[in-house]
Amino acid sequence: MRLLLVEDDVMIGESVVEGLRQEGFAVDWVQDGGAAELAIAGTVFDLMLLDLGLPGKHGLDVLRSIRSKGNHLPVLILTARDAVPDRVKGLNAGADDYLVKPFDLDELVARIHALLRRQAGRAEPVVIYGALSLNPLTYEVSMDGKSLSLSAREFSLLKALLEHPGAVRSVAQLQQHMYRWDEEVDSNTVEVYIHALRKKLGPGFIKNVRGVGYRVSRLP
Repeated sequence: MRLLLVEDDVMIGESVVEGLRQEGFAVDWVQDGGAAELAIAGTVFDLMLLDLGLPGKHGLDVLRSIRSKGNHLPVLILTARDAVPDRVKGLNAGADDYLVKPFDLDELVARIHALLRRQAGRAEPVVIYGALSLNPLTYEVSMDGKSLSLSAREFSLLKALLEHPGAVRSVAQLQQHMYRWDEEVDSNTVEVYIHALRKKLGPGFIKNVRGVGYRVSRLP
């Protein structure tokens, strides 16, 4: 899962990025409102963590701007402003949730997963697709009740394919779910991980749509 953190406080930003990356998230970090809008325009994210008191452009203005363009990216506001009117303004501007600083990393991770489940239309964290079970909270995957050992990249790729089962994801789209801006990506990296997943899930589970990308096989 790829997240965008918009936070101008360096100490907070470094702490959140480190904590979330340890939890298995790919996190890109910008420090002002203008950079946030450019990032969203050029990259597909699963969720944005948005501070309000940003240099250049206020966080609420960034939020209103992306919502006015029809962007439904889940947004979790992170701010020290704990007054009820501030929270109401954030939610009315289009935020999906609101977390007041200082916060516990475990609560932040739980809220992120809750928003991602809501976005996917699921109440439960576990994704079930045929004989496959994937738990994004514990990073556990099983097939026919048998536990599978997946690397972090393999897990991210599989989860991206299962977000909309049957839909074709291009190599570029899959790369965006798996890597941050500061990571180098080899041209055949996705194919390598697809090959590894097929060995673990069975050769027919992930289909190649020639010239387009990959999708999971349709259930009978």
